[in-house]
Amino acid sequence: MNDLMPCGKQATMTSTKSALIQRLDNEIKNMSPLAKQILQLISLCAYILLASANCHAADVLAPNQVLHRGNGSEPQSLDPHKSEGVPSANIQKDLYEGLVCESPSGELVPGVASSWSVDKKGMRYLFTLRKDAKWSNGDPVTADDFVYSWRRIVDPKTGSYYAQTLAPVLNAEDIIKGTKKVTSLGIRAIGKYQLEVKLKGPTPYFIGLLTHSSTYPVHKASVEKHGNRFARVGNLIGNGAFVLKEWSIQSHILLERNPHYWDNKNTKLDKVYYYPIEDQSSELKRYRAGEIDIVEGIPISQMPWLRKNLKQDLRLTPYLGIYYFGYNVTQPPFKDNKKLRQALSMVIDRKVLTEKILRTGELPAYSWVPPNVANYQQVEYEWKAWPMSRRIKYAKELIKQAGYGKGKPLSVEIRYNTSENHKKIAIVVASMWKKHLGVKTKLHNEEWKVFLANRKTKKHTQVFRSGWIADYNDAFSFAELLHSNHGVNDSGYSNPEYDALLAQSAKEADIEKRRKLLQQAEKILLNDYPVIPIYYYMSKHLVKPYVGGYEDNTMDHHYSKHLYIKAH
Repeated sequence: MNDLMPCGKQATMTSTKSALIQRLDNEIKNMSPLAKQILQLISLCAYILLASANCHAADVLAPNQVLHRGNGSEPQSLDPHKSEGVPSANIQKDLYEGLVCESPSGELVPGVASSWSVDKKGMRYLFTLRKDAKWSNGDPVTADDFVYSWRRIVDPKTGSYYAQTLAPVLNAEDIIKGTKKVTSLGIRAIGKYQLEVKLKGPTPYFIGLLTHSSTYPVHKASVEKHGNRFARVGNLIGNGAFVLKEWSIQSHILLERNPHYWDNKNTKLDKVYYYPIEDQSSELKRYRAGEIDIVEGIPISQMPWLRKNLKQDLRLTPYLGIYYFGYNVTQPPFKDNKKLRQALSMVIDRKVLTEKILRTGELPAYSWVPPNVANYQQVEYEWKAWPMSRRIKYAKELIKQAGYGKGKPLSVEIRYNTSENHKKIAIVVASMWKKHLGVKTKLHNEEWKVFLANRKTKKHTQVFRSGWIADYNDAFSFAELLHSNHGVNDSGYSNPEYDALLAQSAKEADIEKRRKLLQQAEKILLNDYPVIPIYYYMSKHLVKPYVGGYEDNTMDHHYSKHLYIKAH
């Protein structure tokens, strides 16, 4: 406020304030003893009222600090180096902690690393670890734990879907390909509590990348003792704010406070229950019955009722993610048939989907990278601005050239993980394909783990529902997904020119030049049509008013260590 006020006006205000204070002092001096006593009594009452107001401003904690969270699907795994998907990542944020963490509002803050520095070239990072960071069994968390864990994720023997996450680290890509030994990875311990990381090139998003679950450390002794069963009840030793106590398949996962966590004194929750509820309508019923405090997904059919009756609980926030359909480009009918892929994408009326079906603020997607990504400007399809009539006419010609039409109608399957919302979107898309192109579509839903497995094998999928949430605020988080070697590239897309541009951008220090390289890559990707962008995500949750510490953020990350239950 003061910065906007002219100096002369500021001086006048200060002079006026001084005159008023002097006048009040004179009035008090001239008061009778009784008047002075009354004034003192009034001041005392005002102080008590103000102190009381301040006490009420601070939340009073409920005696029972137990949180119940909906979590969508059953987690694929709690091994941070082998799992994928939000359901696993939500829980892993409570069980483990990486070098860098996030505040409730999504800002990057120190995690296991209390501080870090980077050289002038942006290619050598030195992390200083907390000496009070411990595993849940009391063992100290050391630099060697990160060396072991990062080597584990890039080791081809591990079979991690997210090994490519560490591609910026020196020699990581060669290790993933099997052409170099894991010991050549650009990470080493300098003493017990200092960690050095060398990169292959300047990577502006590197610190943000370290919040991703795939970079979390795992307890070496536990992994060596239990193998693939180390991330189960009774075996899992983590370094996060909570420990795993129960895992009842398709029922719940129970976490309890970790007394060895370095910041345990600021953790308020004693227990956290995660519930795998794929049916959003069932989850909503349990929320209304008081069984769940935070809803992971909202049935879009109930949105008008929710806006009217639970407006204070409804949390709708834009965040960095895209909902899309992927083509299996390794099998017919979409292999080597770009015209067919383009035709199907063009006739989807994304505006109808977002404004008439979803109605929760999502934006139609005509690019791969969402809006509001740092240091980036989207590349979009040229036909975005075309009227639907022109798009449909052009698509009809494309599908005819692709070998389909009235005499030979296309039959295709859309595969999606069980969800009322996914089903509704698939139905609408199928109806658009039928109406405009005569396509016959079969819908096939699967439980989450089966769905992921079938996407990986690429034997049964044709079109599949998917979504991608940024692992860090950078365009590369989206671009790398469709790199030919990425473990979550379930379309099977491969273009050497695209891969080369990503590799070049990863070594480019100039932000402007790097942005242009990524834009060139996105243009190639869009022109190849391996995916159908549908809409940019909005995070949609219901949160009970008595849940404290919950803040909306663009990454939609909500660590349980920041949350608490207010007295109600």
